[in-house]
Amino acid sequence: MVGGTGQHVPSTAMEATPAIDPRVPVVGGAPATTRPVDGAAPSASEPDPEVMSLSRRLRQPRTIISILVQIFILGAFVYLNGAQLARVPGLILAANGWLVLAAFLVFYAGFPLRGYRWAILLRGTGEIISTKDSSEIIFLSWLVNCVVPAKLGDVYRAYLLKINSRTASLSRTFGTVFIERILDLFAIATMGLAAGYWSFRSGLPPAIQVVFGIGVVTVAVLAFALLTMRNFGRQIIVALPFPHQVIELYDRFEEGVFGALATHHLPRLGFLTVLIWLTEGLRLFLIIQALGFANVSVGLSGALFVALIGSLLTAVPLSPAGLGIVEAGVVGVLHVAYGVPLPEATAIALLDRVISVFSIIIFGSIAYFLSSKPRGLPRLDDATSAATRASTPA
Repeated sequence: MVGGTGQHVPSTAMEATPAIDPRVPVVGGAPATTRPVDGAAPSASEPDPEVMSLSRRLRQPRTIISILVQIFILGAFVYLNGAQLARVPGLILAANGWLVLAAFLVFYAGFPLRGYRWAILLRGTGEIISTKDSSEIIFLSWLVNCVVPAKLGDVYRAYLLKINSRTASLSRTFGTVFIERILDLFAIATMGLAAGYWSFRSGLPPAIQVVFGIGVVTVAVLAFALLTMRNFGRQIIVALPFPHQVIELYDRFEEGVFGALATHHLPRLGFLTVLIWLTEGLRLFLIIQALGFANVSVGLSGALFVALIGSLLTAVPLSPAGLGIVEAGVVGVLHVAYGVPLPEATAIALLDRVISVFSIIIFGSIAYFLSSKPRGLPRLDDATSAATRASTPA
């Protein structure tokens, strides 16, 4: 592969890809992952299924503690504002069901868009996967993000691709996920700035000016970080006292980052990213319309701005799906910047989270048990062992 210095870096056995066997089934354009034949130990590049087990993650104390802490914070908020928030259940139950359904459908329309975008990014690194399979893997990774803190769904996504493909490299896949997150942050910052300026044409409140400043700094830092990685990343890694295995992993990671960004794919990737985040804003706008508050005036640009702020807060790795943090941020922006009364702002935030989080927990759990992806595709050693047993005399 070619590192940031332009030098060729040979692949090593750490993430070596075995020769493709024609007997191995192919799903979504990628052959099944192999394990060493004849009882050999698993490859160092293949993650331990027990370590990546979702049920194991859910039983970890830090997962339980992070959820309980955020529930306690939400409970304290409800207790301190109980008189005002007593109206919230009635406000939600009075929502227009058809508009709520429309918001639900708009939200889920984002998954094939995300799957198609990731398939394009993977194609730039030489990994071929169908939009259906990539969308399914992303949906399952979102389930993990909704129940486990620290954005471990991104790790789980790379793991699922690894166990369902013979050619996938974990570190290279992390590179595609990383550059996808960079694209999202660029979109959130730039679209948020545009939506905010349009929404606050009469003047920016002081709190929103701070948000805008953070957005400008974010774009500048991301651009600087990418330029540094592209031109000096490998030189920096080599200069540090890291073992050669770390350097090899970085090389594959960088290959995933910049290989995914093929120049001829950039317009399509940019267009898809804008569409994806427009679905986020449209979802919130439809929810506000469904609740039909006469004292709430938040247009499409305002809904997009608030939705992007909420999405940005999900990146805070303190709780699953930003539980407690996102709700507080959305309610705060609606209440402070748009003057939405606290009960109405809370109803908007909660109904939005029912669609964007709790529906994923329900439907994602069903998909987890029905999908073959968490278990991986048929293995080469299984097929070889079966053929050996069939050909061996009794």
